[in-house]
Amino acid sequence: MKIAIIGATGFVGSAILNELSSRNQEITAIVRNPKNTANVNWIAADILNIDALADALKGNDVVISAYNSGWTNPNIYDDFIAGSKAIQEAVKKSGVKRFITIGGAGSLFVAPGLQAVDTPDFPKEYHAGATAARDYLNILKEEKELDWAFFSPAFEMHPGITTGRTGKYRLGLENPVFDADQRSILSVEDLAVVIADEAENAKHNQVRFTAAY
Repeated sequence: MKIAIIGATGFVGSAILNELSSRNQEITAIVRNPKNTANVNWIAADILNIDALADALKGNDVVISAYNSGWTNPNIYDDFIAGSKAIQEAVKKSGVKRFITIGGAGSLFVAPGLQAVDTPDFPKEYHAGATAARDYLNILKEEKELDWAFFSPAFEMHPGITTGRTGKYRLGLENPVFDADQRSILSVEDLAVVIADEAENAKHNQVRFTAAY
């Protein structure tokens, strides 16, 4: 398959690139600062330049967006919404129909009508970014032209998770997936397995989904 990854040098994007590379997929990596590695077509692109980004995406079977406007960015909310909307428009202009985007876990429902980002214990330092991802999900739900999927990671998915790649996970939709210890946890390597599996064999069409151990 021909798969484009937006944000391929970030924490999540680089893991997805590594996983897809191990599966011998044909990868185009869309980044600000291209690298020079074998078996990957690196393209420098500004995601806000919709026409240029669309040109870079043309000819792929799937576009995966691991775009993140930066957790320490004081303008994270507006930048994430603007960037995500631009990417969505560029995918449509490119003619690629399958679009998988990685958002946040804050929009998962922890009780009927209650999303994690709206609970009192949700970390304040992540609130703006999580709210942006939640609000973008609501925008994406109105998209009828693309065959999109929005992935919400497990609540615990960060560099401190040392499980590595197990290749095992359980899927969910609107609610977090918990293990026997009531933890929602997944390594970035296994997140990459989830996304690669979804890219190769689409199971989620115009819906949000999640995964954890």
